[in-house]
Amino acid sequence: MAMAAKPQVKLPPDVNRILFVKNLNYKIRGEDLYDLFGKYGAIRQIRLGNEAKTRGTAFVVYEDVMDAKNAFDHLNGFHLQERYLVVLYHQPAKQALKVANAAELAKREEDLKALKKKHNIGDD
Repeated sequence: MAMAAKPQVKLPPDVNRILFVKNLNYKIRGEDLYDLFGKYGAIRQIRLGNEAKTRGTAFVVYEDVMDAKNAFDHLNGFHLQERYLVVLYHQPAKQALKVANAAELAKREEDLKALKKKHNIGDD
C-alpha cells in the first residue's frame, strides 16, 4: 500500500514559515498567541517584541510552511484584544537591505558633516 503524497502546491516566492505580526495589544502574552496561532499548525517559536521600538509586534515560526500560509490567510485582519492584526511573511532580504541602507545613509551624513567642517559651512 503506497502512502498518499501531498499535492504539490506552487507557493508565491515570499511565503515562508516565519510570520511577522504587527498591531498587537501591548498587554498580549505569548500564551495568547500560542492559543490563536496554534490552531493552524505546530509552532516552533513565538518571539514577542519587548523593546520600545518592537512592542506590539511578534514573530511566529511554524514547523511547516503550509501551516504558516494557512494562518496568514485566516488571521490577517483578525480582531484580537481590541486590535486588528496585521500578519506579514518575514522577509529577511528586505530587512538586510534596510540595515544596509541605514548604514550607507549614516556614512553619507558623516561625510557631509566632515565636508561642512572642512569648508566652514554652518547648519543654519
